[in-house]
Amino acid sequence: MEQQLAIMVGGPYERIPVLKDVNSKELIWIGVDRGTVRLLEQGIVPKIALGDFDSVTKEELKKIKNKVADVRVYQAEKDETDTELAVRVAFDEFKPTKVFIYGGTGGRIDHLLNNIYMVFQPKIFQQAAKICLVDVQNTISYFLPGTHTITKEQDKEYLAFICLSAVEQLSIKDAKYRLENVDFAYPVSLASNEFIADKVTFSFKSGIIAVIQSKDDESKE
Repeated sequence: MEQQLAIMVGGPYERIPVLKDVNSKELIWIGVDRGTVRLLEQGIVPKIALGDFDSVTKEELKKIKNKVADVRVYQAEKDETDTELAVRVAFDEFKPTKVFIYGGTGGRIDHLLNNIYMVFQPKIFQQAAKICLVDVQNTISYFLPGTHTITKEQDKEYLAFICLSAVEQLSIKDAKYRLENVDFAYPVSLASNEFIADKVTFSFKSGIIAVIQSKDDESKE
């Protein structure tokens, strides 16, 4: 049976999708620092709350400890970020087939870059294909070498292939802009592609690629 897990971190509230649209009884939640407060506000009690909790008040931390059965408090000075800790705990303890990270975009750029590039860590790299970063406009998924088919999300308009490293023999089929066995010697963003049907197939021989499905900011229309 497939086990999905979601991690809520403390990014800007307005970048987080409506949780009732993504939550289910089967979904395991991990709250990270202030992300735990966000979950409790939405009536979701996470399986684990963890972090250094430097972004919550004493009263909020007390509430977290009263509501969540497993609270793990770490020192602020450590070798991993709170989000990295949550990802490691997720895979070590629950063996999920998919991990969705909410609240990981839209705030400080250094936090965003850390969340995007943490898949390069040796402890996480082999699990990269199971990780998705999600916000109200974007879904970021990771792919290792091979042939892959992705399905269009109903509310998304654009498709981007982000070569996070050198990539060999990238081919993109069934999209508006196609490629055939193209090599990239450096990281590059192939942005603003589009689906022409419900599915797009792509393949590559080496490297790692982040695929982003996105839409424009509806709040500014």
